[in-house]
Amino acid sequence: MQSKTMSSLLALILAMAAGAAVCAAQSAPRAALPPLPAPLDVPHPGPETAAPYAPQPILPGGIVVPLYPPGSPFLDRKRVREPERYHLSASSPGRIDSIVNIHNPSIEVHTVASGLNTGAAVILIPGGGHITLNVGGEGADFVPFFANYGVNTIILRNRLHSDGYSIGTDATYDVQQAIRLVRAYAAQLRIDPHRIGVMGFSAGGELASNAAVFYERFDKQNSGHGDALAGISSRPDFVALVYPGPTPFAPEHAPAPVVPRDMPPTFLVCAGSDDQIHAMWADQYFHAMLASEVPNLEMHIYGNGRHPGDPLRDGTHMSGGLTDRRDTPYGTWQFRFIDWFRDLGFLQRPGIETKAAKDVDYSAAHPAAKP
Repeated sequence: MQSKTMSSLLALILAMAAGAAVCAAQSAPRAALPPLPAPLDVPHPGPETAAPYAPQPILPGGIVVPLYPPGSPFLDRKRVREPERYHLSASSPGRIDSIVNIHNPSIEVHTVASGLNTGAAVILIPGGGHITLNVGGEGADFVPFFANYGVNTIILRNRLHSDGYSIGTDATYDVQQAIRLVRAYAAQLRIDPHRIGVMGFSAGGELASNAAVFYERFDKQNSGHGDALAGISSRPDFVALVYPGPTPFAPEHAPAPVVPRDMPPTFLVCAGSDDQIHAMWADQYFHAMLASEVPNLEMHIYGNGRHPGDPLRDGTHMSGGLTDRRDTPYGTWQFRFIDWFRDLGFLQRPGIETKAAKDVDYSAAHPAAKP
């Protein structure tokens, strides 16, 4: 009996000693971790040279094409050599949030795998109030999203009002020239020339609406023999306006322009009461299209939501682009766009005429009766 007691006591002492050793080991100073390595491949603008600035890709694999040839009258020859300036994310190393100082505007093309390719191409026109170009949330983020659906993505870097350029001419011309350029290279890029459209965000929505309404004027003005793109239409095959700025049908632009007979179908999306001005601009455009009997219009106005960057009650700010906006229905608008896009035939095999094209042809041949 005494032997069992002694054995139990010895086991207890050993256990306590082991516990003390563990505690001592835990309380001993731990070796410092090595510092994290610096982020790799952080993008940066190209250098200034004697030639026009060469825009660099925002994302790996991007094919960057300047909109205008060197010496073009569209370019400011005094500033065309200036490098762009990047605003990088403070919390996501290597992410370009926005770009300014754009004097040699360009497109950046991201094509999809041949097995998925529908031939459709979306030219993204980021917003930023014509002060900056939000190429991250309203540009680069959409490349992998659209790739899932076999849609090629093009990010436009247009000139900005903050750099002295006109919204109604210079920036709008950049959109129209981008459409012509993508269409000119369609065969090489494996893009269907009849499935090229624009998606504009906020200020970019203003430019997208201008480009669609006034494409005939641009094409007529740029049809000379010296223009390598003469004869190639700048008409988009579809338009998407995402929380758009003022369109040509806003009261401040009165009188309203005539809607082209072959106006492309349009998808519109915006928050409602808490983004009143952008919702009104969207509604004015929608009303003008309805009055002209433009086919295949669709608009979504969400009750819960604000404009990107607007303050929220908790002290944070509303996000934009593809973000889920705190798990609200407004954060699913991109899937409503895909539904609309699919419904109009843009996601079917390349080379097949879309429902959108058929309906536009019918509408152009049967114009709306005047009241």
